Amino acid sequence: MKKCLMVGGQAVIEGVMMRGPGLRATAVRDPQGKIQVETVPVRFISDRFPVLKKPLLRGSVALIESLVMGIRSLSYAAKMAGEEEEQLTDREMAGTIAFALVLACVLFIAIPTGAAKLFRFITEDPVFLNLMEGFLRLAIFLAYIWGISRMKDIRRVFQYHGAEHKTIHCYEAGLPLTVGNVQRFSCLHPRCGTNFLLIVMLVSIFVFAFLGWPSLVARILSRVALLPVVAGISYEVIRFAGRSENPVVQTAIKPGLWLQYLTTRPPEDEMVEVAIESLKAVLPAEEIAEGSGAYRGAAHETEESGAGVYAG
Repeated sequence: MKKCLMVGGQAVIEGVMMRGPGLRATAVRDPQGKIQVETVPVRFISDRFPVLKKPLLRGSVALIESLVMGIRSLSYAAKMAGEEEEQLTDREMAGTIAFALVLACVLFIAIPTGAAKLFRFITEDPVFLNLMEGFLRLAIFLAYIWGISRMKDIRRVFQYHGAEHKTIHCYEAGLPLTVGNVQRFSCLHPRCGTNFLLIVMLVSIFVFAFLGWPSLVARILSRVALLPVVAGISYEVIRFAGRSENPVVQTAIKPGLWLQYLTTRPPEDEMVEVAIESLKAVLPAEEIAEGSGAYRGAAHETEESGAGVYAG
């Protein structure tokens, strides 16, 4: 089997964003049932500053770039799906990112490190308290994922998440990108961002365990300052796991795969069509297997109307 390009993606509102080596594409099904695709070039800051491609540095850079691209794609998807009239401006996007980061710091840093003092009745050993903080952070994270997975609108996004994973699996297997082929594959993928977030939670437990137990403000600031270190280590772990077939490594990443049972759902065929068009948009023509489907163009028709495919 020939070596395939490294691709990744993200579910958005009524669609899927795919990212290839040089392009990012967001495919969305509009209110009329047609698949709309936006394709834009990807410009990595690490191409201008090669030092940022070094291990432990590239993880933080990739995380920030993925966050920016994800929000841009979400903005486009919301507009195409008819939920927003305009896409976010750069200022609005910066504000959205800042708000998301502050909320994450409150939820996953300030609250668990503040609540960990409740365990001082057992012992005041700093290592123990930091470990309790880490487990509280992990519990909050898991509860958050479980909670949003119960929301109807989010479940639909998670179906598109499953379509994204299945489509990437099909491409990596070298098969034509058709609905039938894609639906044969698993919704779980080792390079998923869910895996990355779980690894971040686990790595942070060990990184923060030996920081002592200063004041609450000092604890919060130290965790925020070390986030790039945690992200860098986590990125290298998931990058290695995604390429390794070692049975020990594959066993170690299983908790991240199990967590994807919450963040992915089996997709409908029309969702797979969207994911396929998104992936095709970022691949060179020679990378698209002969016999792949063409689903962009006509509106999707339901089985009740007598058709179930596109006139590509």
